[in-house]
Amino acid sequence: MVHKSPRKHPRTAALAAAAVLVLVPVAAGCGDDGGGEPQSSPTPTATAAREGNQPADPAAARQEIRKNWTTFFDPRTPIDQKAAVLENGDRMRPVLQAFSAGPEAARTSVKVKDVAFTSADRADVTYDLLVGGTPALPDSKGTAVHQQDTWKVSVKTLCALVKLSPDASAVPGC
Repeated sequence: MVHKSPRKHPRTAALAAAAVLVLVPVAAGCGDDGGGEPQSSPTPTATAAREGNQPADPAAARQEIRKNWTTFFDPRTPIDQKAAVLENGDRMRPVLQAFSAGPEAARTSVKVKDVAFTSADRADVTYDLLVGGTPALPDSKGTAVHQQDTWKVSVKTLCALVKLSPDASAVPGC
């Protein structure tokens, strides 16, 4: 009788492991390649202040990226706040609503592990996608973009995750 309760957890863990085996290669294949949605241009003063491939204040930018990614993937965050930290968030509202409506979304969060700037307005983000606090997609790769003076989760990052869903074809916009 004691074995009934633990059996649910191994089955869940096995399903999560199977998802990782299937999803990580797909997510990697759908990574940000610089194409897709247009990025906003940085302001001239911000451009003049930047050196190399980093924003003017890399530490502040990293902190904002971590905060905004955590906000975006927090199941308690309202859609309007998610849209504010998603690239082209207003246009992506139907995708956001579909992404947030799934039962797995209520248990999903993220832990940002690393941020590496590739330009003054773009960064590669390494993160763990957590389901119920357990890494389901460890060391996932995504992109943050600087748009309208805010560091945001890129559309391609969201769409790569949406495409992993069994109902991805029913989600408009990705």
